[in-house]
Amino acid sequence: MFGFDAEKMSEMMETYVIPWGINIVMAIVIYIVGKIIVGMLVNVFGKVMARSKYDDMLIDFVKAIINAILMLFVIVASLDQLGVDTTSLVAILGAAGLAIGLSLQGSLQNFAAGVMLLVFRPFKAGDFIEAGGAMGVVKSISIFTTVMTTGDNKEIIIPNGSIYGGNITNYSAKETRRVDMVVGIGYDSDLKKAKEILKEMVAADERILKDPAPTVAVAELADSSVNFVVRPWVASADYWAVKFDFNEAVKLRFDAEGISIPFPQMDVHVHKND
Repeated sequence: MFGFDAEKMSEMMETYVIPWGINIVMAIVIYIVGKIIVGMLVNVFGKVMARSKYDDMLIDFVKAIINAILMLFVIVASLDQLGVDTTSLVAILGAAGLAIGLSLQGSLQNFAAGVMLLVFRPFKAGDFIEAGGAMGVVKSISIFTTVMTTGDNKEIIIPNGSIYGGNITNYSAKETRRVDMVVGIGYDSDLKKAKEILKEMVAADERILKDPAPTVAVAELADSSVNFVVRPWVASADYWAVKFDFNEAVKLRFDAEGISIPFPQMDVHVHKND
């Protein structure tokens, strides 16, 4: 009843088993060899980026993207060897990718901005910057966001798109900075004496650099005061300390020397009608 038919079995082997077996083996070979080649290419690309001193996080992310894209080609090639209609598969993947891209436009914008920040490096972790409507020390830079710590120790997470799409001020980019201060004295005070005192105070502060030379000059004859500009150069790390200390020292020294620092005043005249 269930007799063995050698001829049919041989025909089945030649028609189905052997061809399918060969295709399966070839598909496995294509996948294994392709995976090995992809791994080698990704490693080579990573080493090239590492020599260019790109950020490690950017290198890892780009390697993952390249690996995923190349492995997709390997998988499609393997499925094609098995006789799967890869044209339809590629069309479906393309449509799915388009739909995902449209739904994640904001995230993709932040991603692109994060890549640009990591590639061009307008700032690095530890820099004090103003960007994206915030000011603080950069704690970390990721693909989608940048984390900053403010002076009062608040943590701010800013989308990279907001940072890259606006102005970026990096206060730590240069080793030196100029401190811009305005010091006003009364019109009845000795202008030359005040100027010499300011020059003396600038010269006495060891944190202030000799080159570039500091500037002490009369900048404005204002409504209530004669205003000096005091512009010394300091190491970036000393900026705030010098600014705060100098302002305090000026007030104490001027008080001791009898030089007035005026404040805005308004004279009100009342006329009484009889």
